Amino acid sequence: METKTKEVANVLKAPAPHMVGDGFRVHNFFPSGYEIDMNPFFLMDYGSKIEFSARKEPRGVGVHPHRGFETVTIAYHGAVAHHDSSGNSGIIFPGDVQWMTAASGILHKEYHEEAYSLTGGPFQMVQLWINLPAKDKMSKPKYQAVKQADMAKFILPDNGGNIEIIAGSYQGITGNASTFTPIELYNARINKGGKASFNFASNFNTGFMIVEGSVKINGTELAQVDSFIHFKKEGEEVSLEALENSVILILSGQPIDEPIFQYGPFLMNTEAEIDQAISDYNQGKFGYLEE
Repeated sequence: METKTKEVANVLKAPAPHMVGDGFRVHNFFPSGYEIDMNPFFLMDYGSKIEFSARKEPRGVGVHPHRGFETVTIAYHGAVAHHDSSGNSGIIFPGDVQWMTAASGILHKEYHEEAYSLTGGPFQMVQLWINLPAKDKMSKPKYQAVKQADMAKFILPDNGGNIEIIAGSYQGITGNASTFTPIELYNARINKGGKASFNFASNFNTGFMIVEGSVKINGTELAQVDSFIHFKKEGEEVSLEALENSVILILSGQPIDEPIFQYGPFLMNTEAEIDQAISDYNQGKFGYLEE
């Protein structure tokens, strides 16, 4: 059976930015920026490139809770430090990924890494919230550090660049991050004139975030830096050509066909579960983390 092209639904420009804490200036593409279906990806905050001035006291976001989902932070410029109430901590530098499974509940804080803060400079990040199925929402929290040096890569022919596989698999190469549901997450680093093709299940929700450069999709659609390409939920094949040296974050995932009830930093299935999350947080059941 012949595969069908997965067509572009929309090329979306970055919504107006807002600050998260004092360290992260982000454009929320979904769910608030655009009403698009990217389930199991619930939220995408894109921090377009910005210059931060040098500062002794690191900027960031103080201690806050999460339950019912995973946060995935991908660094492109700058460096981010993380601590959580499960005892995990780490620093992500350009090309690194931090995959935190909040699940039953966690407190964490994120801020500019100390040495970066002292010098300042360019800063660019993406943070995703990935929903968990009901059966896994109350599982034990965990933390996965995916360093760029250890990342699985597929080298494109003709000096076309490479595809870094964070999760899922590409051309038979599997990424290091484990997921609860089928998810494909890659950084495509494609040189000018380089080409790559992708195959995703027709029922997967798929989007490409243009982090750097400009690209042509399926031979026709053009997309510039800081825009998000949302695909139709049909067809499988996507072709990509870089019009200049480009970096593209590629998301595709099988939808979780369950009700979603969100309140602030909690992502559950029912209002009663949200009430329970608030109660558990107030009772200190998410652990302790120093400010």
